[in-house]
Amino acid sequence: MVNVLPEDAPVSEACVRNQQPIFDVLKDELHPHDVVLEIASGTGQHAAFFSSRLPFIRWQPSDLTERIAGINAWRHRTQCHNFLPPLVLDVGQDLWPVKQVDAVFVANMVHFVGWNKVRAMLSGVGRVLKHTGRVFFYGPFNYQGQFTSDGNRQLDAWLKARDPDSGIKDFEQFVLAARREKLKVLKDIAMPANNRLLILQKYV
Repeated sequence: MVNVLPEDAPVSEACVRNQQPIFDVLKDELHPHDVVLEIASGTGQHAAFFSSRLPFIRWQPSDLTERIAGINAWRHRTQCHNFLPPLVLDVGQDLWPVKQVDAVFVANMVHFVGWNKVRAMLSGVGRVLKHTGRVFFYGPFNYQGQFTSDGNRQLDAWLKARDPDSGIKDFEQFVLAARREKLKVLKDIAMPANNRLLILQKYV
């Protein structure tokens, strides 16, 4: 649930809960001068949190048109030089508004959309990510077709009631789809609340 206050930037409680654990991983994985494309930036809170704590990287947020104002509100509040102006990006479009980036970050998107969007996103990531660049996927995954918690099972039911094409994806199928775009898994890190942080790298 996102609450937008007229005088303030939008706030997602999920972002508040997960940004520190994600940061604890990113700070050791990103390199100085990296340009990081964030897909589906949502409220813009992650962009604000990470750019203010990782001044040596450039954070490029992106999302659908209706999200841009909220992201800009956080950019204005943060006043970080490395928090770049947000780009309008639908992962399903053939031409993305970026050419090449060092890293890509995606939080809580894979389970919110259908496989067609996931495959389109992976294809786009494969196009814009530099050779040996890394992509970070945060969110829940199933393993060998099984839910890892009752909470994830309930989340999946809620997602499918909202959109039958969405739902928590199987790790094995996701890895296979990523491999088709020359993205291989480097790390699969357990995170709080039955989430994972997958780190994939582009190879030739």
